[in-house]
Amino acid sequence: MNETLSVWSEWIRPSAGLATVQWSILLALATMAGHLVNRFAGLPKVIGYSMVGALAGLAGFTGAAWPLQGIGLFLLELGVAVVLFEAGGRIPLRWFRHNPMVLVQSLTESALTFVLVYWVLRYIGLREGVSEALALLAMAASPAVLSRVAMDTRAAGPVTDRALVLSTLSTLYALTLCSARASMLPRGDDSIASTFYPVMVVLGLSVVVGSLLALTLRVALRVMSPTSENTAILLLALIAASSALAANYGGSAPLAALLGGMILMQLNPRPWSWPRQMGTASSMLTMLMFVLVSVVAAQADWSGPVAGVVALLIVARIVAKITGVAIGNVGSGASWRQALWVGCAMAPMSSVALLLVSLYVAASRSLGGEIASGALPLILLMEIFGAVLATVALYRAGECSRPWQRAPRATQPAPLNES
Repeated sequence: MNETLSVWSEWIRPSAGLATVQWSILLALATMAGHLVNRFAGLPKVIGYSMVGALAGLAGFTGAAWPLQGIGLFLLELGVAVVLFEAGGRIPLRWFRHNPMVLVQSLTESALTFVLVYWVLRYIGLREGVSEALALLAMAASPAVLSRVAMDTRAAGPVTDRALVLSTLSTLYALTLCSARASMLPRGDDSIASTFYPVMVVLGLSVVVGSLLALTLRVALRVMSPTSENTAILLLALIAASSALAANYGGSAPLAALLGGMILMQLNPRPWSWPRQMGTASSMLTMLMFVLVSVVAAQADWSGPVAGVVALLIVARIVAKITGVAIGNVGSGASWRQALWVGCAMAPMSSVALLLVSLYVAASRSLGGEIASGALPLILLMEIFGAVLATVALYRAGECSRPWQRAPRATQPAPLNES
């Protein structure tokens, strides 16, 4: 691919740069692939996006070099922040007051995922720092992938709602803990006992930025219509500004957006739908985010030893998610069958995990490189196969209004009745 692009660059001089042309073509191909996968296989469009990005990354696409930095890193942060703001806006805190076992279920599955993955990685000989980081990353499910799966399959019901809530909460835990642990690496302090203060710093700053975002939007919604195009532009601009502020002052940009969505949900409890313009912008950012993640993750080392570690990690993570949801299911109001499908629906990983790996690499190149060698293949595989498993789970739970079937083949017209 690099040789082809070098020949191409000799005779083409686009005004916006060759990288812009490459990304435009790649996104166009991803859009078509997503449509074809959804139409002919009945699978979510995100699988098509990820497959195109993975093929481009394996072919040597140079538009997204690892580790991410500059505009690429900001676009990833912005895409994650927009998705998590929307996910946070779907979580009513009153639900936890009426059914606190849902919060217990969330804490149980996240804690069990960390413990089991950490134990498995230590058992096969990975060093402590790498095992801990990968176990923290494994906690995070992907509300972005799961929401796209639910949208494309038209899924709605208790399993879908609970899986989205538990995925969002697990992301909150992983963002807080990973951001705090990564901030400790440059100081050479890796003891778990000294993590409390960095966690409070990350969480406190993110709460402050998220509160400012929610309060500003609450004031804006008093004088602006939620369905207005201007409200959509204001929302995107404020999320972008809060992301830059949170990251600059030691907080977490995605965590601030997630908390901002949750706080706004409490300040403005009446339902408000995102305007159509915001939906289009959000979809474009989300598609770019999925393609960017798969392009970067495909550049990982795919050697035999790494494949073995990733396979064990995937199995341990899925088993821990299902078991943790089942253990916390007692008194939560869901059946055991629903708990099984909720655990399966939490399999996907995507942009949040990649963003956290970037934090580790920026904090320590040596340790971050070891973490990335196992995390990048895991992220790519769970973005694709995790979306498939989530699709199967939602269909088996009976919550998809769209039937899972391939597009009908063209048939020969029946012969006319001569009579």
